[in-house]
Amino acid sequence: MKKRNLVLLLVSALVLSSCGNTAKRADDKTATKTDDTGDKLTIGKVDLKDPDLEEKWKKEPAYGRKIIINFDGGLCASTLGVTHAKGYFAKQGLETQIVNNPEPKDAIATGKIDVMVEHISTSLIPAVNGLNITFTRAVNTGCRTMFVLKDSDIKSTKDLEGKTVGVHGGIGSGDHNISLRFFAKDNVDQTKVKFKPVESTALIQAMKNGEIQACVLSDQYAKEFIDKGIIRPIRSITWDDDFKIEPCCVLILNKKFVEKNPITAAKITEAHRQASEWVEDHKEETADIVKANNWGSGDRDTDIYFLNAYSFRVSDEQTEKSLNDIVRDYKKFGLIDKNKEAKDILQNVWKPINQK
Repeated sequence: MKKRNLVLLLVSALVLSSCGNTAKRADDKTATKTDDTGDKLTIGKVDLKDPDLEEKWKKEPAYGRKIIINFDGGLCASTLGVTHAKGYFAKQGLETQIVNNPEPKDAIATGKIDVMVEHISTSLIPAVNGLNITFTRAVNTGCRTMFVLKDSDIKSTKDLEGKTVGVHGGIGSGDHNISLRFFAKDNVDQTKVKFKPVESTALIQAMKNGEIQACVLSDQYAKEFIDKGIIRPIRSITWDDDFKIEPCCVLILNKKFVEKNPITAAKITEAHRQASEWVEDHKEETADIVKANNWGSGDRDTDIYFLNAYSFRVSDEQTEKSLNDIVRDYKKFGLIDKNKEAKDILQNVWKPINQK
């Protein structure tokens, strides 16, 4: 009996020892997880020249379905319309549909649309704060300028200390954020400048009434009033050397869409890049496409003027540098948590193709 019990104890010990070793291997997931993460395909690792790309693409949820593009016809975002109209999306094997959603950021965050264009000044902070969006490339430079009345005594942003600046959208809006960057660059004490929320269509009248002394306007909207001698620029992201190379707008995709469909996202981004290259070299032909589709201002000459004012060839390197600069400024202004590292922020919101 004792011998039998001894055998059972030895067998049990061997079984337990074996189970222990098996459990150790099963629980040691660190290496496996690291390998899986390293092998996981991301938009930055997609090789669009991969001969097996089509077969890999078929495994994505978005394969074969229509991609919804939000485009309101605005000239700044015209490359998005051109990408669709000239068949650059189709060349990548994508079927696309253009819609005009009145609340595009909410729509893209909830997956109702897949792609849109918007200004960094209005989209970066929501992206940093967790909105389900990510940027895959720049769209264009320029587009907004700070103005005063033509006969105003104000010559520079420094003269706005003790004055009031009108901002469409109020505190925290894109125009407010752009104004803060102007002031920071020019060593203006922003605490000495008042900001007043004013509807965009009422900004010029508010200056005439003396309610505000300056405001930021879209260059396209402002042109009529410049031509009439009503307003003049004092600072611009379009024309001033220290801002004009920065991208103002970015291509925005649903973040989860990009994670689940890296090949589709890369194809969307590459199609837009190719169209942007074409637009940069064919401004007049672009104006014809814009007019034929009832986009832009409706006036071909005006559209050509602004298409020539903007650059649609903005490198990923320049975009990343500009995003770093903007993040740095926004942290100084308290718009972004100062404890957040810029590299961590960019890693979360900036997803270009061909990442090194």
